[in-house]
Amino acid sequence: MTDAAADLVPPRDKRASSPPAYFSCWDLHAYYGESYIVQGIGFDIREGQILALLGRNGAGKTSTLRTIARVGSPELRHGEIWLDHKPLHQMKSHEAARNGVGLVPEDRRIIPGLTVEENLQLAQIAEPKGWSFERIYDAFPRLGERRRQDGVTLSGGEQQMLAIARALARDVKLLLLDEPYEGLAPVIVQEIEKILKGVRELGITAIIVEQNAVAALQLADRAIILDMGEVVYEGAAKDVLENEDLRHEYLAI
Repeated sequence: MTDAAADLVPPRDKRASSPPAYFSCWDLHAYYGESYIVQGIGFDIREGQILALLGRNGAGKTSTLRTIARVGSPELRHGEIWLDHKPLHQMKSHEAARNGVGLVPEDRRIIPGLTVEENLQLAQIAEPKGWSFERIYDAFPRLGERRRQDGVTLSGGEQQMLAIARALARDVKLLLLDEPYEGLAPVIVQEIEKILKGVRELGITAIIVEQNAVAALQLADRAIILDMGEVVYEGAAKDVLENEDLRHEYLAI
């Protein structure tokens, strides 16, 4: 760890002796086969905060999100993940989803052959349900206008909105967003930022992985920077924006 990063990393409490935060992950080690990807990552988030999870390509950001969502790949071999006092590390992905984890993957995974509304209906097949369709269409008016349109024929920005709305159609407590701004025009990015600010005001906790680090940092309360699967910075998002050496070394901005 460089001096620029070390000066900003606060001393960490001993995890085993402290009660879990609203969200906590402790000493996560995860693998793709024998490839060691997530190497001892741990952090806490207070309820209603947005955390920017940043780093260069290959730093382990998406792998960390997938580990938290319990999707099975990468495989978690050591560590604990807690959300609202529930042990996610003991769950499969569908169990984590029932307990409030909503993953919006980079590829969005809109289901072909289904309309916008049918994609949302599918998200609500199992309890617990989240936002009503009326509430979703109020927050995402473009989706309301296109509710009968095949989801995969939407524009990239509209598909991203649908992917976020689909997560909110569940009773989500932790929203995990992987590259939500990728390939989108600035005006669409601004729309999605507005939606995410509204989500935060409702008290939903979120982790955002984003190559557009400045946009993510301007939205987030806190930031984690990863390098080679390890945490090299943890602190306030505004401190990263103000620390040129740190941004240059780990984010190339």
